[in-house]
Amino acid sequence: MGGMDEEVVAQARQCMAELGAEGVVAVALGWVDNAGIGRVKAVPLRRLAEAVQDGVGMSPVFDVFLVDDSTTTSRLLGGPGGDLRLFPDLERAVPLAAQPGWAWAPADRYRQDGTPHPACQRQFARRMVDAAEAGGLTFRAAYEVEWVVQRPDGSSPTDGPAYGLHRLTDLSDYLRDVRLALEAQQLTVQQIHPEYAVGQFEVSIAAEDPVGAADSTVLVRQTVRGVSDQHGLRASFAPSVEAGSVGNGAHLHLSPWRGGVNLLAGGDGRHGLGREGEAFLAGVLRELPALLVLGAPGVASYLRLVPSHWAGAYHCWGLENREAALRLIAGPNRAANVEVKCFDGAANPYLAIGGVIAAGLAGIDEGLTLPEEVEGDPAFAAVPPPRLPESLTDALSAYTQSDLLRDRLGETLFEAIRAVRQAEVELFAGKTPQEITAATRWRY
Repeated sequence: MGGMDEEVVAQARQCMAELGAEGVVAVALGWVDNAGIGRVKAVPLRRLAEAVQDGVGMSPVFDVFLVDDSTTTSRLLGGPGGDLRLFPDLERAVPLAAQPGWAWAPADRYRQDGTPHPACQRQFARRMVDAAEAGGLTFRAAYEVEWVVQRPDGSSPTDGPAYGLHRLTDLSDYLRDVRLALEAQQLTVQQIHPEYAVGQFEVSIAAEDPVGAADSTVLVRQTVRGVSDQHGLRASFAPSVEAGSVGNGAHLHLSPWRGGVNLLAGGDGRHGLGREGEAFLAGVLRELPALLVLGAPGVASYLRLVPSHWAGAYHCWGLENREAALRLIAGPNRAANVEVKCFDGAANPYLAIGGVIAAGLAGIDEGLTLPEEVEGDPAFAAVPPPRLPESLTDALSAYTQSDLLRDRLGETLFEAIRAVRQAEVELFAGKTPQEITAATRWRY
């Protein structure tokens, strides 16, 4: 990537001028690692053009970081050697409304010779989008973001009931400031409201392209953290905040489109599904046990993924069924989408969305069809559908056997993810749910 042309450098200088006019003095270059942790390197605003032209140095060891900041090694990555270059995407550069003087931009990672780093998760998502576009498909996507706020002493700032107006009253200034900060950063808030667990809230952002949706969910979380700090609160996006309680999901909403037509609406199949739309969903459903390694990637994820908690613990699909792992939302043409309910806040959003697209495209290529849908809570069905993996160990077994994900991720990224998951299984072996929750609560 080094040796950018004059036009790109000019764009960088224009971006510097615009950010400087907003009072920005430094830019955070962000990426998300395989453990689902947002990492960052920052440069003074005056060095942004250099960062765009030559990149910022970073070690490939970040691909084998664990949730507790220890490291492992994979067959193809690990250790102290080597170097990469981190390049900011200026199209997403934005001043941080809750952190005056700072801007943020997502970054892509390249080798020293200018070729893409094979374990760059953001570029993996882009490759899957490009593969879809080569076949005439585009996507609209968005993540729901759920979080829990607590005071520094661990107490809740509200005792309001689930979804309650009482909770909104207790924290109305806080939620107002979250909304204002998000919209100051050009993020369109669709909904913001109290959720089920104590001190839990949710925000939904308007759908966009898949890589943009992943970028936006990273920015949303950073913004919520910043506003929370201004209000003397801590925000946790962890899948389990209190052991035994409802955790934080990161539900992915996605719709495939061809020629301006939503493939999940207006067809002659069940609930208006088009033939390709059904095949896409069938491909995702088939691959879900392995996809959990991308979308429910932590040991703590399986404390959340339990029946009758609207977590999508069963390997099934259903129309508007909040207990099914795949919930078909058959709204008007532009609103019809699938919600992947089994994903959570520990996920790297680029890996999760790229994996789902890869699985769905395989379903279209093979002309797959959906099994019978499930109505109501699967836990109380006369013959319940199978559970999704109930532990990271079980999900890792499905992932290891997935030729599809190995091929689409590429050997380097596939093996790095596998190594991180296996190391985290060993890290938390023998720990109680309470100990796992306490160790991961503030990591996400």
